[in-house]
Amino acid sequence: MQLYKRLKTLTANHIKSDRQADAKVPSDLWRKCPKCGTTILTKEFDQYATCPHCHYGFRISARQRLGWLVDDFDEQDSELSSNDPLNFPGYPAKLKQAQGKTGLNDAVLTGRARIRGQHFALGIMDPTFIMGSLGTATGEKITRLFERATQERLPVVLCTASGGARMQEGINSLMQMAKISNAVAQHAAAGLLYLVILTDPTTGGVTASFAMQGDITLAEPHALVGFAGRRVIEQTIHQKIPADLQDAENLLRHGFVDRIVRRQDEKTTIWQLLQYGGGQHD
Repeated sequence: MQLYKRLKTLTANHIKSDRQADAKVPSDLWRKCPKCGTTILTKEFDQYATCPHCHYGFRISARQRLGWLVDDFDEQDSELSSNDPLNFPGYPAKLKQAQGKTGLNDAVLTGRARIRGQHFALGIMDPTFIMGSLGTATGEKITRLFERATQERLPVVLCTASGGARMQEGINSLMQMAKISNAVAQHAAAGLLYLVILTDPTTGGVTASFAMQGDITLAEPHALVGFAGRRVIEQTIHQKIPADLQDAENLLRHGFVDRIVRRQDEKTTIWQLLQYGGGQHD
């Protein structure tokens, strides 16, 4: 009995010591790549936040992406925000928290941008704002982006990232797919270029509408792109799906994506493609 008590005491001391050590070690010291499993020291990340082994792009905010994507940016419609149309419990607090975290009023950053003298309309969806979900304000901002681009005869570049429709806004969220698609169609009818960059994750109603309506579709390495999640698909068809079914590389093989582009190359690639898409030059 005495030996048992001694071992129990030692174990308790060991646990206490571990807890003290945990308090001294930053929680974000290491990050593990969800695609290849490589463990990366966080301080080794550069501004692109990509895996050095497989080039997977970790999820970043819209403003983080903006910092390396363009030369100049003039934000528009920054005052638009959702107003809780269904009086959904806890939704106003969730919105406020996301707004404080991202510095955005909703899940997309829109405005007029420039790369090396080439002007274009730019939208960047933010996966850190309630998973980039498509709410009424998100849809309105993207719709205005296309409408303004059509009036000013500018190409549109849209970086998509979304978990799908925002359930707290119900049918109001789903209606945004049709509204944006109509604006995309008017932009296309004017003979203007629409360039999509699929980032991780692009799913749900966004994939089912404007994310797949571009004239040119690019994607980041290993980005998750699909309509429904893996669990929903497997429960529906009653069988396992391939591990890479919703990877950007698989979409490229089947013709849904035109090219896989690493983040380090996106700025130059956009500029090169916009040379053929018209628009305004300095």
